Order: sequence, then structure tokens, then C-alpha cells
Amino acid sequence: MEVDWQITNLVITGFSGTGKSLVAKEIARRLNWDFLDTDDEIVKQAGKPIAEIFRQDGEGRFRGLERETIRKACQQRQTVIAIGGGAIIDPQNYELLARTGIIVCLEAKPETIYERLFHEAACSPETEVRPLLAADNPLERIRQLKASRQAYYAKADWTIHTDGLSISEVAEEVIRAWRLLRRAHPHFDPLPSKERKLDSELKANDEVACVVETATQSYPVFVGYGLWDKLGEKMKQAALSGKVTIISDENVFSLYGSKVEGVLKNAGFSVNSFVVPPGEETKSMDSAIKIYDFLVEHRTERDDIIVALGGGMVGDLAGFVAATFLRGMPWVQVPTSLVAMVDASIGGKVGVNHREGKNLIGAFYQPNLVLADCQALTTLPQRELTSGWAEVIKHGLILDKEFFEFLETNVDNLRKLEPMLLTQAIARSAAIKAQVVSQDEKEREGKRTILNYGHTIAHGLEAATRYKRFLHGEAVAIGMVGAAKLSQRLGLLPSAGVERQQALLQKFGLPTSLRPKRSNLKLSIDGVTRAMELDKKVIEKAIRWVLLQDIGKAVIRSDVHREDVLAVLQELVEL
Repeated sequence: MEVDWQITNLVITGFSGTGKSLVAKEIARRLNWDFLDTDDEIVKQAGKPIAEIFRQDGEGRFRGLERETIRKACQQRQTVIAIGGGAIIDPQNYELLARTGIIVCLEAKPETIYERLFHEAACSPETEVRPLLAADNPLERIRQLKASRQAYYAKADWTIHTDGLSISEVAEEVIRAWRLLRRAHPHFDPLPSKERKLDSELKANDEVACVVETATQSYPVFVGYGLWDKLGEKMKQAALSGKVTIISDENVFSLYGSKVEGVLKNAGFSVNSFVVPPGEETKSMDSAIKIYDFLVEHRTERDDIIVALGGGMVGDLAGFVAATFLRGMPWVQVPTSLVAMVDASIGGKVGVNHREGKNLIGAFYQPNLVLADCQALTTLPQRELTSGWAEVIKHGLILDKEFFEFLETNVDNLRKLEPMLLTQAIARSAAIKAQVVSQDEKEREGKRTILNYGHTIAHGLEAATRYKRFLHGEAVAIGMVGAAKLSQRLGLLPSAGVERQQALLQKFGLPTSLRPKRSNLKLSIDGVTRAMELDKKVIEKAIRWVLLQDIGKAVIRSDVHREDVLAVLQELVEL
């Protein structure tokens, strides 16, 4: 029989006191969906509190109203529905809810439920004690009633234990479960109507490289030539309408600041700009505080917008400010360097450096959109442009052998910035990064960790030299050579794979060794290893190494011996 329904809602069930309504409301806010609490709807329909319905009309009347309310709720789409604790027991309710929604059950221990319910009642005299819990021994009644319903709660698609978690933390876990379950469900409507409309518009627009879809945000990444003229238009399409603060560095702003300010003003935005010195040393808490002071001085509000105009340093710093000022503001990434276009601007990693390591202070905070105008690369200093190719090559190495071969075939034209091939390479590289980020927004599933290929050694090199000797891509290129040699040393990667990687890096003009060149800065291998051990990828003092089994096939290992690492670092010095 052909099925004529689709999974379009998210249903939150569980015993009273597990936080269903508050969690459902928070989820609806994050997903931009509608919210419906069936108990609230019943009260509106009956014109009296639930306790009065039980007392005057009986439980049977209440269950009839509940059944009708759920039937109507299931006719809606893109709605987070919080249902009463006993609603799922009714087979008719369960069938309707399961047909049109993914069901997530919130669990808690009886003691937690008792404390929540009766603390709430004590703090708020208007709060009614649930009719079925009005007993001489409420805790024992909770245990009994909960036990009688447990088999029905067990039928949910997913269960989350809420003891010790905040409303925000539970909401985040529910959204993560929903993202996983909806992809696996055969009848799930893959995108809500608003997102489906956006998705169809984006697919019709050849400037869109990809759409990043995480638990907290869904946003497009635009890649093309001459896109800055459309920045204001794209921001309005993303429902952004507040005052804009552009954050940029002195080099980029001198080239493009007036143009971007003019584009945004012509689109009707009020615009301020804050310009910082260039260089990785600027990405500090001191710089963030100066920007906070500027935002306070200009009375910036939560719905105003930060636009990050610049390379990876500017994006990280501006994004960190956006994530923390007023507990979070909308922000837009306008990357101007190659490394920012294909990597740093996508995925919401924002932060500042600590003197002991890079990006030790930060957050995951997604932008509202990314707009990469490839034409900006024509004015990028050659060294910075060359540095950016390291991240592009990395994406091919870890996930896409065909893309790596595309880069091998088109090295010369890509280095000449041939527009069509350049746009194609950047769009494809950005899409690879977006694919990984969408599956593992906060590096909790392990998938996103593979993006750190070459970065363990790279971050060690950068920190050990106080960010003065290497550009990020240069450090990553050397780090990838080290990771490849480590892979070979562990018997994972054949020598041909190591040589092929090294050859492509060299063809793009990237460094592949640690030999000093026109520099008086000395490099301490001990300093590099100390910085590596402070890296964010360390768990229980073991570094999670991203290594290669083949071109396009990465693996994660935590059993790499320090002697092997030291041997590889020494080999890099001697190359």
C-alpha cells in the first residue's frame, strides 16, 4: 500500500517533570518551527484548568479532549509537539504521533521528578499539582505511575535522560537525535517547508557551493566572481535587518572596506566598522575586549549583525565576539583569503589564541551565511595565496581522491587563478568541509576530527614559533608531510602516497620541510612537541592523530608513540 504521509513533526513525550514543554519550546525556537503543548490547548478548549476537568468531568473526558487535540496537532507540519505524560498510552494517539513525527522521550529518576514538580509548586502558588499525583505519598505515586507507563515510553524513537541537564543541554541532545533519526527514516520529509523553499532557491542559484546544515543553524555558502555587490541582498534574504558592524584588518579594509560599506548602505543597512592590525598576534582576548568596548559605545543590540571581512584570523576573532557579546549575535562571513574561503569561514569554529596554544579559547558558533568572492584573491599577497592551497589539498587527501586528481591535473591554471577552474576548486573544497561539519558540528562524533589532518604538527609549529615564522597553510603543509610520513612509519600509507602528496604540495609552492630559509628564528623540536600536547585534539594526554591509509581515506589513531613522532619531526628538519 502506498504511504501518503510523511514525518514532519517532532514529538516530546515523558513523565511530568521531565521538562517537556520548556524543552520543546526551546527546540522550536532553534529550529524556527511552531510549538504546541497539548495540555495548554486542552485548557484553552475546555476553558478551565486540567485539575478542574479531572474533578468535574472525570479522566475520561480529559482523555477524549487529549485525543482530539493530538489529532489536530498531527495535521500540522514543522511543529514541536509536547504531549501530556499519559497521552502516549492511548494506541490511537501513538499511531498518529508515530506516523507524523519522530518521538523523543525525556526520562528522569522519580526523585528528580518529585523535586522538580514540588519545588515548582512551592515556588509558584499558581502552579497546580498534577491530578494523578495528588496522593499522601507523592514520590511513591510517581514511582508507581511511571512504572506503569514505562513500556509505552520505551516505544519512543529516542530517549534522553535529563537528570543534571539544563533545558538548553536537553534541547541540544534532542536536536542531535532528530538530525540522526530523520535521515534514516524512510518517510521523513527531508526539509521543512521554509528550508525546502530556501533549498530549491539555492539549487537554482549557481553561486551556491553548498548548504551547511547543523543542529544549531542551516546556512548557505556562496562562491563566485563579483559577489560582493550582492552581499546586502543575500543578507536580507537570510532575514538579517539590524545595524551592521564590519570587523576587518588594516590590509583588507584598505582594499575593500569602502566598497563593502557602500554595498551594505545601498541595501539599507546602517554600518559601522572596526579595523584591527593584521597578523595572528591580533587574534587575542585583548583584541576581543577592544571590539566589545566599540560595540558597547555604539549601543549594539542582540539583533544587530557582525560582518567578518578578511581572512581566517578576522573570521575567528569576529566570530568569537559574535558568539559572546550579548550571549550571541547574528554574523556573516565574507572571507577574502583562500584558506578562509575553503576552511576557516565554514563550520563555526571561532576563537582567540592563548600564549600556550592556538585557539585554546573559543566556541562553536555558526554564521548566518558565507559569501566568498573569488575575485578578492587577485589582490592577495602571493605568499598568503600559496598558503591557502594547503587546506584545499587537504580536503582531497582526507575525503575525495577524485578532487585530489583534479588538483594534480590543473595545478598550473589554478595557480594562475583561472576564474572558472578557481571557482570550481573553491566551491568543491567548501562543499567537502560543509559535508563534514553538517555531520559533526562540535567534533563529538569523531567525523570532524579528520579535518585536522596535518594540524597537530602545524599548531605545534605555530605555537613554538609564536606565530611569527609560518603562515597557517605553510604550517599545515609541513604538518601534512609529517602526518603522511608518520602514516608510512606505522605501516598505513605506502611510500607512493607520501611522495604523491609531497609532490603536489611542492607544485603549489608550499613548504614540505623545516629547514630554515632566510630566518634567524630557531626551532626547538621539544617546543613543538610541548605545544602539540596542549592541542585541543588531546584526550587523556593522548593525541588523536589524523593519518592516511590512502589518498582520500583518513583514519584517526590515538596509539602513536612519542618516539615515532620525534623521529618524524627530526626527519622534517633534515629534509
